[in-house]
Amino acid sequence: MARKSWSQFSKQACARFRRACPTSRSSILTEDYAIKIARDWNVQASGSGFVTRFEVKRDFIAKYEVQEAGGRAHLEYWIPAEELDAFNAAIVGLIEVVRSFP
Repeated sequence: MARKSWSQFSKQACARFRRACPTSRSSILTEDYAIKIARDWNVQASGSGFVTRFEVKRDFIAKYEVQEAGGRAHLEYWIPAEELDAFNAAIVGLIEVVRSFP
């Protein structure tokens, strides 16, 4: 994840960074929760963790319910990996890396 921004998630990135892209349990709604996952879980599992920020078209994301993953502060969208192309098409602007950990 060398670049600081890009316009879509690649299938290769999805394979390497489980939470860097839409798989079941990926699109995290708060930066604090995303930081916790990147820092506390991903670094331990793979040696690095990234927090990304991006916008998605409302008509696309409205098809999914917000999921609570272990607590009220842990909110995320569960978007199936097989919908990656549609997800990418619904991204508005760039995907930015806003935090990275070792």
